[in-house]
Amino acid sequence: MRIAHFGHSCILVELHGTTVLFDPGTFAHGFEGITGLDAIAVTHQHPDHIDGDRIGALIDANPGARLLSDPQTAELRPEPWEAVHAGQVLTVGGVTVTGGGGRHAVIHPELPVIDNTVFQLGTPAEPAQLVHPGDSLWVPPSPVGVLAIPAAAPWMRISEAVDYLRAVRPRSAVPIHYGVVAPEARGIYFGRLTEMGPEGTEFSLIEHEDSREFPG
Repeated sequence: MRIAHFGHSCILVELHGTTVLFDPGTFAHGFEGITGLDAIAVTHQHPDHIDGDRIGALIDANPGARLLSDPQTAELRPEPWEAVHAGQVLTVGGVTVTGGGGRHAVIHPELPVIDNTVFQLGTPAEPAQLVHPGDSLWVPPSPVGVLAIPAAAPWMRISEAVDYLRAVRPRSAVPIHYGVVAPEARGIYFGRLTEMGPEGTEFSLIEHEDSREFPG
């Protein structure tokens, strides 16, 4: 498995000969020229996860890509997105895609809670080789290979991120969703996740527009 990071929650995953781009939002950069995608997956409708001004060009450059999203984004967007519900299983190329979660984390009790699909990539035998939770702290029922873990968010305390990492206990954890934090302050969040994560989990920072290989 190869994972490239394009900022915030946008990652490119190559697994079993299949390439999926997740959450190309407003805080992400460098994904604009990517071609040859098998799928574009969007966890939820917030602009930091889908940039309405750039998504059209990305779709045009990848006419063969399946467009997978949470149900509400599929309803709201003009493009032909496929709604992926929690518990739904589908196949994209050589990868099994399993939907999980279903709801965004609570930002404030007075704000409506929107849809958020957790995407799990893998095989029928190992369905969670890669997990992208979007803006949620949903714990997959299967062992997780690589967890793209939200490191910082307006809806999350740092203790919640640590507890989520401990609950999932992935083989590797790659931080995402830290575009809301100044670069000089990101080490605070990465340090806590590195020091306080579960035994046996490798914390793996992927720099912007860089990539890394993982087992899987």
